[in-house]
Amino acid sequence: MKRRSFVQSGSLAVTFSAFAPLIKMINPVEYQIKLLRRNVGIFNEKGGTIGWLIQPDGIVVVDTQWKEQSEHLLAEIRKKDDGPVQLLINTHHHGDHTSGNIAYKGIAKHILAHANSKANQEAVAKKNNNTAEQLFPDMTYTDRWQQSIGDETIDIQYLGPAHTNGDSIIHFQNANIVHCGDLVFNRRYPYIDKTTGASIENWIEILQQLQSYFDNEAIFIFGHAREGYETSGNKSDLAAFADYLTALLEFVSSEIRSGKSKDQILLAKEIPGAPHWTGEGIERSLNAALEELGL
Repeated sequence: MKRRSFVQSGSLAVTFSAFAPLIKMINPVEYQIKLLRRNVGIFNEKGGTIGWLIQPDGIVVVDTQWKEQSEHLLAEIRKKDDGPVQLLINTHHHGDHTSGNIAYKGIAKHILAHANSKANQEAVAKKNNNTAEQLFPDMTYTDRWQQSIGDETIDIQYLGPAHTNGDSIIHFQNANIVHCGDLVFNRRYPYIDKTTGASIENWIEILQQLQSYFDNEAIFIFGHAREGYETSGNKSDLAAFADYLTALLEFVSSEIRSGKSKDQILLAKEIPGAPHWTGEGIERSLNAALEELGL
């Protein structure tokens, strides 16, 4: 039997009591469900952070990791609620966010993604010759999509290319929780998917827009976080990541101006001005910045 842990924020004890059947502490953690606010929470095991909403008349899930991980989440949800999965949302097309879609076959009434995300999912599956193992969105949008489920309103926006060319921003308006997908890597070097039109410059602009658009009470869900950091947080985390991306472009640009070659720039072990971004993966950022800057 898989071991599991359900984590409850102290200030949310009363709210989360409605989900008492879900709360069982078993050591050590293998996967984790955490309530954030007002029946909206996150699931973490392997891959991009999953968001969920449980309502009396329907369930909403954001992203799916892989099939096994989605099966774990569904099993836990079913201990509390056997209602329909009204909506599955994909923040973007990457496999660690969509490979678990197949677990919702015959379960989710609809799967929604940005039009570019669906196209990317289909293209990658065709390239990898694994289309039969995928479950693609049956609904798409281009700029904005909104729907109420129970007493929650879900507002989804696309603000242009960033991590990919199809990143959705999902706002649970009444809970005031925003699932950013991979628009935020919390103190972790990001993957910048130039193969599907990623734009570091526009990514920075989007992060700045989000800080202006949402109030200080908003909780943000992040696609990934470095060990020791959380996959949810506040606007200060968005600002920190925007500062990282800005420092990345400024550093690579200055290195190009100084006459360094691509190979020399790729030897960098840190990004000046971004001390909290450490560990493996810096080459992904450097290569993407070099491509964006034309080297």
